[in-house]
Amino acid sequence: MPERTPKALRRAIAEDAPHLLPDFDKHWKRAIGDTYDLGPVPAFMARWWCEYAIARDPKLDAHVTDLQHRAAEATDIGEAKALLDEVARIRYSTRDLEPGE
Repeated sequence: MPERTPKALRRAIAEDAPHLLPDFDKHWKRAIGDTYDLGPVPAFMARWWCEYAIARDPKLDAHVTDLQHRAAEATDIGEAKALLDEVARIRYSTRDLEPGE
């Protein structure tokens, strides 16, 4: 993981998960750049830290995508909830990753 700064995270996304870059930049512009409000930066970093942590690992990214697709197609609410709970658990686990991990 990169340093926990927007600039370092953007650079890491550009190098390792460039498909995320347009959304990252669009979100930055809308939430911070256009408003000149730094208040949302912690929430922005939390979201994109997780997105990058998952996207940098192709197996994990595929697993999360599969879980989401299966949940969307599930006809049983319990099954859909269990699948989405697993996605949430994975996403939550990425928040504690430290730079260099």
